[in-house]
Amino acid sequence: MNHLIKMKSIPNYCKLNILGSNFYRIIHFYGDSEQKSIELEGTVRCSANDVPLSPISFLERAAKVYKDRNAVVYGSLKYTWLQTYHRSLKLASALTHLGISPGHVVAALSPNIPAMYELHFAVPMAGAILCTLNTRLDSKMISILLKHSEAKIIFVDYQLLETASEALDLNAQTGTKPPILVSIFEPGQAASQHNTHSRSLEYETLLQNGRTDYEIKRPKSEWDPISLNYTSGTTSKPKGVIYSHRGAYLNSLATLSLHGIGANPVYLWTVPMFHCNGWCLVWGMAAQGGTNICLRKVTPINIFDSIVLHNVTNMSGAPTVLNMLVNSSVSDRKPLLRRVEVMTGGAPPPPKILSKMEELGFNVSHLYGLTETYGPGTYCVWKPEWETLPSVERLKLKARQGMHHYGLEDVDVKDPVTAESVPNDGRTLGEVMFRGNTVMSGYFKDLEATKEAFKGGWFRSGDLAVKHPDGCIEVKDRSKDIVISGGENISTVEVETVLYNHPAVFEAAVVARPDEHWGQTPCAFVKLKDGFEASEGDIIEYCRRHLPHYMAPRTVIFEDLPRTSTGKVQKFILREKAKALGSLF
Repeated sequence: MNHLIKMKSIPNYCKLNILGSNFYRIIHFYGDSEQKSIELEGTVRCSANDVPLSPISFLERAAKVYKDRNAVVYGSLKYTWLQTYHRSLKLASALTHLGISPGHVVAALSPNIPAMYELHFAVPMAGAILCTLNTRLDSKMISILLKHSEAKIIFVDYQLLETASEALDLNAQTGTKPPILVSIFEPGQAASQHNTHSRSLEYETLLQNGRTDYEIKRPKSEWDPISLNYTSGTTSKPKGVIYSHRGAYLNSLATLSLHGIGANPVYLWTVPMFHCNGWCLVWGMAAQGGTNICLRKVTPINIFDSIVLHNVTNMSGAPTVLNMLVNSSVSDRKPLLRRVEVMTGGAPPPPKILSKMEELGFNVSHLYGLTETYGPGTYCVWKPEWETLPSVERLKLKARQGMHHYGLEDVDVKDPVTAESVPNDGRTLGEVMFRGNTVMSGYFKDLEATKEAFKGGWFRSGDLAVKHPDGCIEVKDRSKDIVISGGENISTVEVETVLYNHPAVFEAAVVARPDEHWGQTPCAFVKLKDGFEASEGDIIEYCRRHLPHYMAPRTVIFEDLPRTSTGKVQKFILREKAKALGSLF
């Protein structure tokens, strides 16, 4: 008979179940449930072989292995890995002195500058949770997020001080205690040059008051939260995604791998560090001891200049960044001395954009994920035999979302009702679902939304995709973006790909417009390239030549596309405009 006993060597949330002379079972208790694992007799779990995974260790190692290598470069400012480690320690020390304790939230509102990089390590070193805020949010939304996150401190770049100060004043007016504001200035700038909040501290002064002998407050468990990221679709009801130390650690390594980041990388920061913690590469670059080239403003000339000056090896960006580069003026461009690896996410990049990027000297890899999957979740695993395919076919394959990385347990395309996997026929639509260690811990303060997202034991993305015979997934649309016209499902992504091939089109987005006869019809919002002209009829006729007629837009609106700061088109705005158009006829 098996006997249930307790042992001192077993954690207090576990019990030992003897199975026989050579085996025993550890029973781990999590609330009302239990998980069992079998271990060999004679093994013991202790500090020698069991340390919670945390990205903090990447920086500690980098300070030893790569101590004299440049870690952060920002204009003429340079910090080595040892200096970055010491600065992060001092900042963590200063945070603790200000009253920050494990579990507290520390917010940051800043572009890609050295302080933002240091905060990603210093805040978890103090045992706290980093909440990076979208730099394009207005003061009202920032005040809502600060209240929801209960941030104790907010670090703010000098260019965003006015917005942040207004947010703090709004919170004060509602009786909410505002967080302490810490202003971040450029090297050599004086705080007196800017209007600062009455409770404001200054970043470098705060940092210098810290100590390098600070004892890091390490996570007690890998499940401990490391960051809080609000989704780009944030409304008055915030959706805060919680990342764990374990998930951040694993996704950092997985993203390095799928991005092909090898030894001595030089990474150009064109993805906002506030977006999924820079796709976890803020931490990942420390693991490789790479050099981070910080870029305050993402423009074609700044990108090309930085690549040539610093011999950049890797960068990332939403499709809008790629579009910006391929449509840049000749005067902004510089010939690249080496091929630059680019990882892009978001909507599938049109083959034409991929082709032009290759002509400029970039090799583009496509990935797919959500805030809830720590950013990158799948990527197009390239096969050598594809290199010999005709260009058009090769670029179509490159725009697929591919397979899950090794930080995830599985990704599948399932029927959202039955939860059965769709066939690998490249036609049947289903919902993309994720399962594994790099899926969020949950939505902050919203257990019901968390349960709904994890219904059936998978994270439900809300994205629609097909599976090809080789198992690769291809995202077709968001479930809310699909156009259903006369009973036919129309992928807005497919229509947008055709629109991008039109020589006059700079940007395009397609949404559903209500129609009394068809139910819905495709409505295209188009921005033309400078110096080009095209009429609604021209665009519609072009689409009809390259698509089945039912898929071609019946309405074309010429205007700038509303985007989030991460480059995503805000289709909910376009849907409202299309809905209003529908009511006019």
